[in-house]
Amino acid sequence: QVQLVESGGGLVQPGGSLRLSCAASGFTFRTYRINWYRQAPGKEREWVAYIDSAGDRTDYADSVKGRFTCSRDNYKNMAYLQMNNLRPEDTAVYHCNAGWRWGQGTQVTVSS
Repeated sequence: QVQLVESGGGLVQPGGSLRLSCAASGFTFRTYRINWYRQAPGKEREWVAYIDSAGDRTDYADSVKGRFTCSRDNYKNMAYLQMNNLRPEDTAVYHCNAGWRWGQGTQVTVSS
């Protein structure tokens, strides 16, 4: 069964950190670029970051550059999004994506 399952979201104060995880199964994870997207209530889905299949290259949306970091472990079929210095505007449901595959998302809420 092809699956992407995100975890690690939660409620955090501004300036705090969270690490999101994306667990993959049912496909050849190591051959896929992983994208992270987010969608806030009432807003369109926004691309946040990507990491290439080997983990050698990453890129980030300007809104998160310098605060978020992608990584992956192809032996464990896992991808990660380290989020530091979180802001209220980072509040959203975060999804990982590989090709046509999407996870169900994990809620991140940044609030004092």
